[in-house]
Amino acid sequence: MTFSALIFDMDGLLVDSEPVWHEVEVELIESYGYVYSDEVRNMGIGMRVDEFAAILQRHYPKLGDSAAAIESAITERLLSLPPERIKARPGADEIVRCAADRRIPRAIASSSSQIVIEHFVRLMGWAELIPNRYSAQFVARGKPAPDIYLHAAQQLGLPPERCLALEDSQAGTVAAQAAGMTCFTVLDQSHSSLEDFAAVNGNIYSDLFEVMNEIETKGLFA
Repeated sequence: MTFSALIFDMDGLLVDSEPVWHEVEVELIESYGYVYSDEVRNMGIGMRVDEFAAILQRHYPKLGDSAAAIESAITERLLSLPPERIKARPGADEIVRCAADRRIPRAIASSSSQIVIEHFVRLMGWAELIPNRYSAQFVARGKPAPDIYLHAAQQLGLPPERCLALEDSQAGTVAAQAAGMTCFTVLDQSHSSLEDFAAVNGNIYSDLFEVMNEIETKGLFA
C-alpha cells in the first residue's frame, strides 16, 4: 500500500520534549509540596494538556483552582525555558526535509496547544517545511480519540486511510488507528518500551531514520 500524506505527532516524535514537559511538571508539582508519581505522569503521555491538567488537579488540588490555571502555569514554564533545551529527535530534521523535498503533503497533529506547537516549530526551523500544524485544543476530544487525526486528514483533503501517521505514545497510536490511518510508532524510551505496544501496534521503529528507510525501500509514497 502507498500513502498520499504524512502526519506527524510532535512531542516525543519530532521534538525530544517529553523529558522537558516532565521536568516542568515536576518543578510545578513539587513547588506545592507534592511528590509527582510515575503513575500520574503516565496517565498524561500523549494526552491534550488541558485534559491532563484536569487529572493533575484531581491528584494535586493545590496546583490551581481550575484545569485551565494549571495548564497555563505549565505552558508558561515550558515557553520560558532556554531555546537550547528543545532539541529534535534523531532523524526528525531529516525526515521533515525529505518530505518537503519530495512535496509529500504533511502536517503536525499534536496534543500540545497551538502556541506550544508554533514555539517548537519555530525553534526547530520547520515553519516553512511543515505548513499545516493542527492542535487538538481545537477539536472536541484529545488523543486517544481520533478527532485530531480526522481533522488533519480533512484539512489535507484526503481520506484517513491515505495518510501515514507517525507517533510515539500509546494514546497517539490508538488515536491514529481509530481514525483509520496506518501508524508507525517510534519508541521514545523516556516513557515507553517495546512491551508497552505489544497489543497496540505491530509497526514499531527505533527511530525516524528507520522509518525513512522503510518509506524509501518499500516506496510508500511512490
